[in-house]
Amino acid sequence: MLDHVGFQCSDLAAAAAFYDAALAPLGGRRLMDVKVAIGYGTDQADFWISELSEGEGFRESHIAFAAADRAAVDAFFAAAVAAGAEVLHAPALHPEYHESYYGAFVRDPDGNNVEAVCHRPE
Repeated sequence: MLDHVGFQCSDLAAAAAFYDAALAPLGGRRLMDVKVAIGYGTDQADFWISELSEGEGFRESHIAFAAADRAAVDAFFAAAVAAGAEVLHAPALHPEYHESYYGAFVRDPDGNNVEAVCHRPE
């Protein structure tokens, strides 16, 4: 089970602007802002971004946010692209995962692979 996930960001303001826009269609919003870290969620802050403070180089991370339906995946994708995200995979079915897997994949400002996914058939 997942409690929380965090990414270190090279530009916290740019990352915050991206996630403010991209997570809104999924019901996510900024819940905590503690100067060097920002927490997002629906009821509790379970996704965090913070200033780059440790480690050398870059290691891509992947996170998939749950979407209530395919329209929410589409809205996430539109918001993320409008916020400047690089497109990895436009919204589509991905039967290689399972027959109802509908997802969209983008890169955030730090190069992480960010996805919205709906597992329900429509």
